[in-house]
Amino acid sequence: MAVPANKEELLKAIQTNYKKLKDDLINIPSELTETQEMEGHVKNTQMSVCNLMAYLVGWGNLVLKWHKIYSGGTMPDLPETGFKMNEMGRLAQKFYKDYENDNFKSLLKQYDEVVSKILDLIESLDNKYLYETGWYKKYPFGRMIQFNTSSPYANARSRIRKWKKSKGIS
Repeated sequence: MAVPANKEELLKAIQTNYKKLKDDLINIPSELTETQEMEGHVKNTQMSVCNLMAYLVGWGNLVLKWHKIYSGGTMPDLPETGFKMNEMGRLAQKFYKDYENDNFKSLLKQYDEVVSKILDLIESLDNKYLYETGWYKKYPFGRMIQFNTSSPYANARSRIRKWKKSKGIS
C-alpha cells in the first residue's frame, strides 16, 4: 500500500491494516499469547503476542496524547517524555511493562478502542491540518499518525503471520 498523502488515504490505510491484523488475531488461542517467542523490538530480544499488542496500544495512545498537548498550544515531547527518537526499543519495552497485567482479550479490546479514537480524531481534522501543515520537522501530523498506526499494523501482521505459521495456526 502506498504511503497516504491525504486524509482519505490515511483513513483507508488505517482501516485496511487494522482489519487485516484483527483477522489474523481472532483465532489465536489466548493460552499462547504470553509466551515470548517472536523477535522483539530490541535486537536479540523476544516478545509475546501480548507484548506486540501492548506496543500497538501504547503507540496509539501516544498519538492521541500528542494531539491533545499540541491542541493546547504546546509541542509534545517526541516520541514521549523521557525518551529520544533513537530510543524506540526502550520505549517499546516501556509499553510492554505498562500493559503487562492486561491479558490478550483486554489488549484486543484496548486496541479496538484506540484505533476507533484515532479514526474519530482524523475524521475531526481537515486535510490542511493533517497534510499541508508542518508538524514535526519535515513531517505533517498525518504522516506522524501513519508512522505509528497503519505501518506498525502491517509490520505486526507480518510478525503474527510468521509466528502463527511456526505454531501451525491457520
